Amino acid sequence: MIDAKSYAEIVKEATPKTQEARTLFAAFGIGGVICMIGQAVFDVYAQFLNADEKTVSALTGMTMIFFGALLTGVGVYDKIGYYAGAGSIVPITGFANSIVSPAMEFHNEGIVFGLMARMFGVAGPIIVSGVCSSVAVGIIYYIVGVAA
Repeated sequence: MIDAKSYAEIVKEATPKTQEARTLFAAFGIGGVICMIGQAVFDVYAQFLNADEKTVSALTGMTMIFFGALLTGVGVYDKIGYYAGAGSIVPITGFANSIVSPAMEFHNEGIVFGLMARMFGVAGPIIVSGVCSSVAVGIIYYIVGVAA
């Protein structure tokens, strides 16, 4: 029988050492680059489409989601995520990656039980929470708006 102190020492020795400074700067740098690309897309749309800010914002979000999904599909986003860590998860492209990755993994199970069922395994709870929250806010807004 091993005591708790000896077990803690064994675990400490067996645990891989992290390179916290490297991962911190990689997450910040690569996440920042992804956000800069998003800002550049926004600026290009604003310059050439002559649309209002809401339209340009929506188009920018759709474009970044598309490229996040595309880069996941061709295997590039996983490599970015390996080096960037949380820096690749936080931007909207990380959301696209969280939807596409499970769908790619389970595509052999068929369209319904593979692609469609697994696609929202990670992102589904986030989408449901967002929809439910927006409905609740809409009801409150309606009630307050009617009362005012």
